[in-house]
Parts: sequence; C-alpha cells; structure tokens
Amino acid sequence: MNLKFAIALSGRGSNMLALHDVIAAMPDKASCVCVIADKDCLGLQKAKELGLDAHHVSYKELGKDAAEAQIIACLQEHQIDFLLLAGFMRILSPTFVDAFPQKIINIHPSLLPKYKGVGTHRRALDAGDTHHGATVHFVTAELDDGPILSQAAIPIQPDDTEDTLAARLLPAEHWLYQTVVNALITGDLAEENGTYQWKTAPHCELSDVIVTDCPIDR
Repeated sequence: MNLKFAIALSGRGSNMLALHDVIAAMPDKASCVCVIADKDCLGLQKAKELGLDAHHVSYKELGKDAAEAQIIACLQEHQIDFLLLAGFMRILSPTFVDAFPQKIINIHPSLLPKYKGVGTHRRALDAGDTHHGATVHFVTAELDDGPILSQAAIPIQPDDTEDTLAARLLPAEHWLYQTVVNALITGDLAEENGTYQWKTAPHCELSDVIVTDCPIDR
C-alpha cells in the first residue's frame, strides 16, 4: 500500500523538509503528493525546488471559505491518506475537518493538553515548568484537542528564554513528527477498532528527550 501524504505550511518549511525526508526514504510505500501554502513563503519555494506539486492558496485574496474549498478539492483529487500540518497557521473549519476524519495530523509545540493555542514557550516558562515539549495529534474541530499520537519532552534550563527553548525544542519536533509518519508508513502505528495504536513504543534517539505515546503530566 502506497500512502499518499499532503503537507500544509505557512512559513520557512523546516518541518516540511523533515517530513519529506522520511516519506522520500520509502518510495515504494509512501509519497508526498502535494504541498499547500496559504502564502508565498520560503517553505513553498523549497517544496518547488524539491519538485513537489506545490500550491499557493491565498486566504487573503479568496477568503477562508473559498480557500478551504479549493484546498479540499485538491486533497480529494489526490485521494490523500493523510494531511500533515507543518506550521500551517490557519484554524481549520469544522467543514474542512469533517471532510477528512482521522486524516489530518498536526504538531503543536507543547505537552498537550497544556498550552493550547499560541505563545507556548513563554507560557511554559512563566508557569515554572520543569519540562516543555511537542505533541503530534489528530486534528478535530476543537483547537489543539484531537487524539494524541505521541509526545516528546525536553528539560527546561534555568537560563532558558523563549528563543533558546524554541531552538532546543525544534530538533525534537522534527524527530517526533518523523517518527510518527515513519510509523504510519511501516504500520507500526495503525488503526485498530476505530483508534490508532502503536505496535511498539516509540524509541528515542535524541539525548535529553523523553518520548511517550500518551499524554504525560508535567
């Protein structure tokens, strides 16, 4: 079975490149069929340089409803198995989410259910947390509230700022998202009785990173 992935982004495309690497490594099992951006961003240019089917769908020019309709049509035409949100800075409507149940995956820079929304690094620091992290989850109509697939946590250092914390978390984000997508491709993470289950626990290959396949309280 060849899984068809689409990637949506809004920025520099670092997560898109990480996801492309893991998908491209298994061409007999998976492919990235399209990349969609809501602006003419650096990530979109990188996708074009990789030879991917890259689309700029302007919310500013079309409005949200028309932009979403255009994206939905593109994804349905490609018959995608999963849409990977990689820094896509738009909140999807219930209509969009309902069109792709258990097919839209997002990475959020916090240990959900903590710190939904924006400003997660500052909020973790202000709360005096000992750990911060990232969560890969299915997207539902509620913001940052879908079923969690996996999480990675890093320790917060006494001298951390928002910028240093974000910079130290980014490699863990890339690794975590790659791990989940790799597991979907290999079948190590698969649907069973309506929910996705890990056949084996995600294995950590990063120093000072804690990885779990379920929510952790920190």
